[in-house]
Amino acid sequence: MNPCNCSSSMSRRHFMAHLAGAAAMATPAIAFTNSLLASAADLKKKNKACIMLWMDGGPATIDMFDMKPGSATAGQFKPISTKVDGLQICEHLPQLAGQMDQLAIVRSMSTREADHGRGRYYMHTGYVPNPTIEHPSYGAVVAHELVSQMPQLEIPPFVSIGGSSIGPGFLGMTWAPFVVDSNGDVKNLNPGGGKDAMERMHQRLTVLGSMEEDFINEHRGEAADDHFRVLKKTVNLMTSKQMAAFKVNTEPAAMQEKYGKTAFGRGCLMARRLVEAGVPFVEVDMGGWDTHQNNFTTLEKQKLPELDKAMSALIGDLKDRGLYDSTAIVWLGEFGRTPRINGNAGRDHYARAWSVVVGGAGFKRGAVVGATNEDGTQVTTDPYTSQDLMASVLKSLGVSLNTTFTSNNGRPLKIANSGKVIKELFV
Repeated sequence: MNPCNCSSSMSRRHFMAHLAGAAAMATPAIAFTNSLLASAADLKKKNKACIMLWMDGGPATIDMFDMKPGSATAGQFKPISTKVDGLQICEHLPQLAGQMDQLAIVRSMSTREADHGRGRYYMHTGYVPNPTIEHPSYGAVVAHELVSQMPQLEIPPFVSIGGSSIGPGFLGMTWAPFVVDSNGDVKNLNPGGGKDAMERMHQRLTVLGSMEEDFINEHRGEAADDHFRVLKKTVNLMTSKQMAAFKVNTEPAAMQEKYGKTAFGRGCLMARRLVEAGVPFVEVDMGGWDTHQNNFTTLEKQKLPELDKAMSALIGDLKDRGLYDSTAIVWLGEFGRTPRINGNAGRDHYARAWSVVVGGAGFKRGAVVGATNEDGTQVTTDPYTSQDLMASVLKSLGVSLNTTFTSNNGRPLKIANSGKVIKELFV
């Protein structure tokens, strides 16, 4: 791919305000287009997609996917067997235990960013924060590289459910996340007012479009062009029947129950619907993992049952619909948590040794990559970083790791920060 110079000086807040303001003047349709339905079989076979399950706050992976029974750091939970011989995970993840033959665990993540903001940025972009440049996130990169596979896609190619994700950086606001809640609602999307409201919308858009064209003709730079493209996409979005993909409440009651009637469960169900509609990247946010206090009670009573139900439903549903082989699943947070249990029955931030889980697309299934020592304090095999994970996800999606972007300060940057592919994740 040729280097892409896609700088943008627009803030994400400006973009979202503009999107919400314009979208407030229209009502979306409620059914998929006939052409999309007619091509559903081809979409399943050809389109690649990624679903990121983001565990905001930093999950205690030592209590979930890399347990240390018998050690002083083991905690209260017991390990159980899975479908993979010799692989055990937490007793409070029984449904996922039955699906570990479809997933892979990387137990040798070792990073340096143990602050929430910096860790979140690093794990989303492959780069540490830099005051001179804003790097694009997973969603922006994957959407940018894969959107051409679905030319009939009218809804945004990067959707973030339940959280704002990290933005598009120097790729420009065209690739910003489209943020919705777990019910698929976008603030101010439905203006009400019937026919009169729609007529006012068209009048306003005509005036706004004229102003945008005048501004562009004055050669004000790439930001003006980018802004105008956003406006055109907003108009398409407002009237697209593909917006029905966000309406999880139209799913049969049994399917909704299968995922769980929680924000994360609805988010995972929406992610499946969006991937089915052709969206190349969906992020589902599940917060509440910053367990400095009452780690074990919080995990046992809240987080693990909710995660177990929704994530296992997503995997099974994607397989049933023929989508799993083309959809990469990435489960992660900004870091793990300390092997040492603190005085509040909690675990603190720990980036030196922790785990992520991947599956689907081109990933090897039933694999366990890397290891930590007997108490989980150190990685004992080759350590892997955010950029290594990102490079591996891109490989699973068929994205060339030779791709180079050009930042808004003229600097060439290799995709995934030149991370090395985790070879054990592939056959």
